[in-house]
Amino acid sequence: MNTSYVIWGIIIYIIVASTIALLSRKGNLPGMSGYFIGDRKMNGILSALSYSATTYSAFMMVGLAGLTYRGGVGALGFEIIYFIGVSLILIFGPRFWLAGKKNGYVTPSEMIGDRYQSKSAAAVIALMSCIFLIPYSAVQLAGVGYLLSGMTNNAIPFSVGVIIAIILALFFSYTAGIRSVVWTDSLQAIFMIITSSIVVILIVNSLGGFGQFFNNLETSQPDMLAVPGNGFFSFLTFLSLTIPWFFFSISNPQVSQRLFMPKSLRGLRQMLIGFLVFGLIYTFVSVMWGFSALQLFPDLETADLATPSLLSSDAVPPLLGVIVMVGILAAAVSTIDSIMLTLSSMFARDVYGNTKNRPNDSQQLKVGKLVIPVIAILAYAFAELELNLIAVLSVAASSGLIVGVPAIVGTFFWKRGTATGVIVSVVITALLVLYFEATGTKPLGLGAGIWGLIISSILFVGVSLATRAPEEKANEFVNLMKEHRREKRA
Repeated sequence: MNTSYVIWGIIIYIIVASTIALLSRKGNLPGMSGYFIGDRKMNGILSALSYSATTYSAFMMVGLAGLTYRGGVGALGFEIIYFIGVSLILIFGPRFWLAGKKNGYVTPSEMIGDRYQSKSAAAVIALMSCIFLIPYSAVQLAGVGYLLSGMTNNAIPFSVGVIIAIILALFFSYTAGIRSVVWTDSLQAIFMIITSSIVVILIVNSLGGFGQFFNNLETSQPDMLAVPGNGFFSFLTFLSLTIPWFFFSISNPQVSQRLFMPKSLRGLRQMLIGFLVFGLIYTFVSVMWGFSALQLFPDLETADLATPSLLSSDAVPPLLGVIVMVGILAAAVSTIDSIMLTLSSMFARDVYGNTKNRPNDSQQLKVGKLVIPVIAILAYAFAELELNLIAVLSVAASSGLIVGVPAIVGTFFWKRGTATGVIVSVVITALLVLYFEATGTKPLGLGAGIWGLIISSILFVGVSLATRAPEEKANEFVNLMKEHRREKRA
C-alpha cells in the first residue's frame, strides 16, 4: 500500500479524534471521581461503545486474527469462552455499581480494600494490577507497530508506530480524563464495526463467496476447521488460554472500573447488551480475517502480520484499507489510554492515597496525572521487545490478573474472607505466575493462569479461615442486593 495513504489516514484520524477529545472538556468534572470515572454520569449507549472499544483492541483485529491464522477454528472457541465469561457482569455488575455509588469508590482496588477493611489489601491489588497490565498495554502498542510497519512494508518502522500510539494515548488521557476517552472510544467503536464488516464481505466475495470460501479451506487446509487441527490448540493449551480469559470482565481493572461509571442500573444493562451485540459481530469478523489471510498469504513468517497483509492486499480497496487501519489503531489507543487512567487512579488512590497522612482528593489527582507518563514509558520499553503472538501475550497478562479473582468473589459472596487472605493469596500467587510465565514452566501441562486461579483460591480460603473477618463490612457487601431490593419495594 502507498505509504502516503497511511500517513494521511493517521493525520485525519488525529484531527477528528483530537477535536472530539477537546470538545469533551466542556463541562469537565473536577476531582478523582470526575477525572477517572466521569462522576458516575455516563449513559448506557456511550458506556457500551466505550466498553467495546476498550475491550476489543489490537487483540481482536490483529491478535485474534493472528491466532486464527496460527491455530484455526480453535481461536473462535477461545473467544466464545471469553464471550460466555462476560455473563459474569450479570452477577457482579450491579454489585460493583451499587457498592461504588453507596461508598464513592473510584477504583476496584479501593472497593476491595474497604470490604476487607485493609489499606494494605487495596495497595497489593493495585500494585499487582500494575505489574500485569503494563505488559498488556505493551501488547496494544506492539499491535499498532506491527499494523503500520506491515501495511507500509516497514516504511513506517515498528518503533514509530509504537510512539504514535503512545502520544495519542497520552493526549486523550490528559485532555479530559475518562470523558475524552469515552467520547473518542464511541467514535472508534462505530468506525471499527462498520468498516471491518465491509472488508470481510469484500474479501470473501473476492474468494468466491462464503460457500467457496469454506470449501477452499476444507480442500487445502482441512485441519484449520477442526480442533486441535494442526496441533496448536491441544486440550491443555486451549484450557490454559481460555480460563484466564473467562474471568477477564472482573479480573481486569480497566474493564471492571467501568462498572462504576453508568448513571443508573438501567444504563449498566444497556452497556452490557450493547457490548454483547458488538462483541458477537466483531468476534466472527476477526476470525474471518484470520481465515482470509490464511488463504491469501499462507506463508507469513509472523501470524500477527495476517491483518496488515490483508489490508495492504489487492482484495481491499486502498481507501477502505486505510479506514480499517485507522479503526484498529484507534481501538488499540483506546485500550492503552484506559489502562493508563485505571492504573494511575489505582496508584494515586490506593498506594499514594493510603499513606499515613492521607492526601486529599486534589493531591491524589495530581499524583495520578504524574503517574500516567511513567506507565507510558514502561509500556514502550516492553513493547520494543517485539514479542510474538499478541493473543497469547494478552492471555499471559490475564493469567496474572486472575490471582485477584478469589478476593473479588469473596467481596460479595463470602463473609469469612479476610484481608490477610487477600494479601497472602495475591502476593504469593502473583510471584508464582511471574515465575511460570518467565520460565515457560507448565506443571502437568497446565498454563500459569490455571495454577494462578487454583493456588490463589486455596490460599485465600485457607488463610481467611485462620484469620478474623470484618463482620460488619462483610455483611454489608454480601447483603448488598437484598438491601437494594428492599429499598426499591419501599
